[in-house]
Amino acid sequence: MTERLDDADTAVEQLYAAHWRQLVRLSVLLMHDQSAAEDVVQDAFVAMHGHWSRLRDPDKALAYLRQAVVNRSRSALRHRVVVERHVRSSAAGEGVVDGPSEGGARRDAVRAALLRLSDRQREVLVLRHYLDWSEAQIADALGISPGSVKAHAHRGSAALRELLGDWWEDGS
Repeated sequence: MTERLDDADTAVEQLYAAHWRQLVRLSVLLMHDQSAAEDVVQDAFVAMHGHWSRLRDPDKALAYLRQAVVNRSRSALRHRVVVERHVRSSAAGEGVVDGPSEGGARRDAVRAALLRLSDRQREVLVLRHYLDWSEAQIADALGISPGSVKAHAHRGSAALRELLGDWWEDGS
């Protein structure tokens, strides 16, 4: 039993050293919150360590971590939406908040448009365009087929074109 724990400790330490930043970046791109992303990734590593003995193929531990980070990021986003909805309803009519600065307007518009896409479309587009992942990497991380990755990317891009209008056409 002690040997299994030592193996888990060593393996998780090596994965942590090699992939922590990449996994945090993935979660940040999905959640837009550095602190929450770090918490998500930390929780994924802790969970993997706790279940190491049940991992069928330790060589696929990174794929397991990616999937766990995506799933935990989704869950955190769903929780955030519920909290924000509650805050909005309880603070309705309590003053006006200034709009975004001109420099951040495009970024804010893209972020808002991404949040209006389905979870799967947003995840595929973020992984493809922000992390520059291949269809195979995205399919592996999300647990879907490469054909589904293509379909979600196509539909998500079409929806962004419609949501962003002129900003989509202007480029950068």
